[in-house]
Amino acid sequence: MLEQWFKLRGKIEGKSSWIYSIIGFAITICVWWILAELFSTTKPILNDFNSVLPSSIDSVHLVNRDSIIKAEEAQLASATKFEKVYPLLPRPDRVLFSFKDLFQKDKLVPNTLHSIWLNIQGYFWAIFLAIPIGLIIGLFPIFNSMFNKQIDSLRYLPLSALTGLFIIWFGLGDPMKIAFLAVGILVYLIPVVVQRIQDLEEVYPQTAYTMGASKWQLIKNIFLPGIFGKLIDDIRVLTAISWTYIIIAELLNKEAGIGSLIYTKSRQGQIDKVFALLIVIIIIGLIQDKLFVLFDRMINPHKYYKTKESGLAEGRIGVSAMIIAVVFGILCSYFLKISIMCTIAWLLFAAGLLALLYSYFLLSKTPNK
Repeated sequence: MLEQWFKLRGKIEGKSSWIYSIIGFAITICVWWILAELFSTTKPILNDFNSVLPSSIDSVHLVNRDSIIKAEEAQLASATKFEKVYPLLPRPDRVLFSFKDLFQKDKLVPNTLHSIWLNIQGYFWAIFLAIPIGLIIGLFPIFNSMFNKQIDSLRYLPLSALTGLFIIWFGLGDPMKIAFLAVGILVYLIPVVVQRIQDLEEVYPQTAYTMGASKWQLIKNIFLPGIFGKLIDDIRVLTAISWTYIIIAELLNKEAGIGSLIYTKSRQGQIDKVFALLIVIIIIGLIQDKLFVLFDRMINPHKYYKTKESGLAEGRIGVSAMIIAVVFGILCSYFLKISIMCTIAWLLFAAGLLALLYSYFLLSKTPNK
């Protein structure tokens, strides 16, 4: 048993893996709880006392301000009841109970859906632009020599310092947030596409040339499948970066979104709700990661299956429906503004998601992996 635990690059599989995952989660909760208690403090309970200071501290209000401070000090000195507070790290149970207020008072579901929609749009535009630009730079030597170093250097731009420019260019609305996120992903994704083209083994295009393939056939049948074989994994890595940029963008205009909720709750000192919102982002990120894995199985089945399996056709239909739904959603939100198109987009997305889940159910029963 000990040898299996400490084997270099070894794996624990089956039921043991689940058991150890649960144990690890329990240890994390216990450590979190202990740290919360260590950083806790006591606060006196003051009844029928308002210690709100005047907004002005000029000479007119100075007496009132001083009297409030003195009265508060007297109250604190004579307090007989105290309560434990957690100003730095909330207890796990308080984070769990804070979800009730987030759902009922803070509109957690609409704000979360708003952030997810912004994230999807940012991903759409980044991928839509990165693949053709990356193909042009990676395939043709003239464009590679002219632009590769410039594109590669964009990764060093501190995008958080360029928020003022995005506000000037796109305003304070959702288009600014989408553009900010899209550029944040784009500057990393274009060099990755170029690198994936360079990493493709030369034997494949040379074999296609020998068989008389044209340049378009090479791009369609050799380079595009070669890129997509690894590009999904690169996009999965960028999921965490995308949520970082979404939160930054939503702080600039705190009208809606999970980022604006985090800012508001942190300013109000409601640390338990801040941690609850961070947990929501983690859960969304995990779900996004699993969806990208499913997309990869549908687009690149050769990576997972030796033969054509039942469920792949349904999965590809689901992926196509979800992509079309995103396109329809963008068109109805910013260009055509036709309400029925938005309804069709939601229905298509739901149908595509169901088809994808059904495909996963069929493929999970396939032993040939």
